Amino acid sequence: MGEKNSKSVYVLLTDTGTLFTKIIKWFTNAPYNHVSIVLDEELGEMYSFGRKHPRNPLIAGFIREDVYFGTYRYFNNTRCLLLKIDVSSKQYSRIKNVIQSFNLNKDLYSYNLLGLVGVVFRRPIHLRNKYFCSQFVAEVFQQSGLKLWRLPSALITPNHFFKHKSFQIVYEGRLYDYPLLDHVSLAIPATGFKSALMHPFELIKKILPL
Repeated sequence: MGEKNSKSVYVLLTDTGTLFTKIIKWFTNAPYNHVSIVLDEELGEMYSFGRKHPRNPLIAGFIREDVYFGTYRYFNNTRCLLLKIDVSSKQYSRIKNVIQSFNLNKDLYSYNLLGLVGVVFRRPIHLRNKYFCSQFVAEVFQQSGLKLWRLPSALITPNHFFKHKSFQIVYEGRLYDYPLLDHVSLAIPATGFKSALMHPFELIKKILPL
């Protein structure tokens, strides 16, 4: 894009290798099965639809993802592909506004699991306040004025991002080998991280000699 004030927006495709993501991968037939929209190249501001609690994939909805203290820390061998697309300043502002609107109403949203079945049969299933990850990211772009596909957002899969010519590849490989991550945060032992996510009573019993 030739505009002087253009900005970059990133899309992170990932594959954690979990049973749930393998099921999604079977539905979508793509090398990567999860999509997040990212507002900075350091992966500090990432949004998607996915599990709200690291240990429970059944409770899912709109989330702000955290590569340091979120679900990804349970899956150290996660593979990823980071893509970049240049947008105008106006489009960038719209993207942030759309995401902010989702964030302000995050408790209203849940995961569009039935929509994955619609993808298989090429029949878009739009349910009120329900999205799957690639549907959400496609919807953000669409509402921000970027018409990347002629398909409805409920038929967009991770593979559509993977193959779209408007996206440039920034990095592909193991997520935690990405060079722009904060290595100080990554140095926190995984055991300490897991303890911090324990149920409060489990954590108390672990610390105190009850």
